[in-house]
Amino acid sequence: MSAITFGTSGWRGIIAEDFTFTGVRAVSQAIGEYVRSQDPGAGGRGVVIGYDTRFLSEAFGAQVARVLAAQGVKALLCERDTPTPAVAYEILRRRAAGGVIVTGSHNPPEYNGIKFSAAWGGPALPEATQKIQERANAILLGPRVAEVPSGEAEARGLIERINPRDAYLERLRSLVSLEMIREARLKVVIDPLYGSAQGYLDTILRDAGCDVHVLHNWRDPHFGGRSPEPAEDHLEELAFHVVETSAHLGLATDGDADRFGLVDADGTFLEPNYFLGLLLRHLVQTRGWTGGAGRSVATSHLLDAVARRLGIPIYETPVGFKFIAELIAKDAIVLGGEESAGLSVTGHVPEKDGILACLLAAELV
Repeated sequence: MSAITFGTSGWRGIIAEDFTFTGVRAVSQAIGEYVRSQDPGAGGRGVVIGYDTRFLSEAFGAQVARVLAAQGVKALLCERDTPTPAVAYEILRRRAAGGVIVTGSHNPPEYNGIKFSAAWGGPALPEATQKIQERANAILLGPRVAEVPSGEAEARGLIERINPRDAYLERLRSLVSLEMIREARLKVVIDPLYGSAQGYLDTILRDAGCDVHVLHNWRDPHFGGRSPEPAEDHLEELAFHVVETSAHLGLATDGDADRFGLVDADGTFLEPNYFLGLLLRHLVQTRGWTGGAGRSVATSHLLDAVARRLGIPIYETPVGFKFIAELIAKDAIVLGGEESAGLSVTGHVPEKDGILACLLAAELV
């Protein structure tokens, strides 16, 4: 396998060629060493481990858990595939030492990857990922990494099976005006693109009285033969069903549910950059929220124009949501967004949340 390299969203590679169990063990060992170096009590606080619906993701997640257990770091292993923002919320809710998400996100089916989230709930900053990367590559050159068998680790309390779904859904309900959605009696079509958002977005909207039709709500590691990316050319079926059923809105999320895609009532795909401007105006003028707005350098300056009109500051960050996440964690901004359909809001996790984005779109409509 090639050297382990962390990009703006973690380490990714082609399964069995670049992304292997050997590499996962090395990265897991490096993460365990890193969290223990940051906090002597990290072992007891534990690390949340989530994974998406890709090929072997649950097996890779279990591998991470066994390696962490061998280091005395409690592994809080999700029972089923879990959205990245749900893992982020669970880190904060449990005050865990960090989180690992096994996911290839929006990439083609043959890819998988690992994201490491810090104890503050956001993606680890470059200083941390650089240390993990260097240590993991050094470990690759040494003997096989130690691990504890799953059954033994669970018996010793080193692996705990968790389900973050209910707590995360409750958090979303507190951020969105479900009463406004209920009064509108919306009809929506949802496409999780075979990903981890299954049973999340549709559940909340049904509870809010929406007429909900769901596409691709089963596991397919091949994602229908293409990337689980909610881009315009991947949402033709969603657009067709929105028009065919006379729905008000089409909502989509990517493989690990940290990105969103929106289709209007006439089947038109709504550019994510446009939605950021609409949502900022809604949050400030309709909701009355106060604070600035943040965007990555590659994101449309439309957000700047809306911020100027609203009389609020705008912050520009390098590419990578981790930098916007810092602003959210500091409560400096009402809304933070990036060019690749990622956003989060004040008071929520400092991580992209495609499910929240879709709920806010329904509220705005």
